[in-house]
Amino acid sequence: MQPNLIEKQDRIMYLTKEKKQEIFSEYGMNTQDTGSAEAQIALFTYRIQHLTQLMKKNKKDQVSERALVGLVGKRRRMLDYLKENDIERYRAIIKKLNLRK
Repeated sequence: MQPNLIEKQDRIMYLTKEKKQEIFSEYGMNTQDTGSAEAQIALFTYRIQHLTQLMKKNKKDQVSERALVGLVGKRRRMLDYLKENDIERYRAIIKKLNLRK
């Protein structure tokens, strides 16, 4: 029973407060800048990468698959918004996160 409990805790705690602050400080203006498009896109990308790894292990996990599709859609809409309003910021974040398109 104990190893299963530890495994569940690892899945829940993949995105700690410290990790969020690290992402926001790297891609936002500072650690408090949680609302900028770049910071949100970086956070979505981190979560997408985590869910992608989960989906490789658990191919039949429909809840994670739905969450993954939702996050990809949110990130796409945020990228489209950034592309329409500030093409230079869009190009910078695409290059920094190494995203396609």
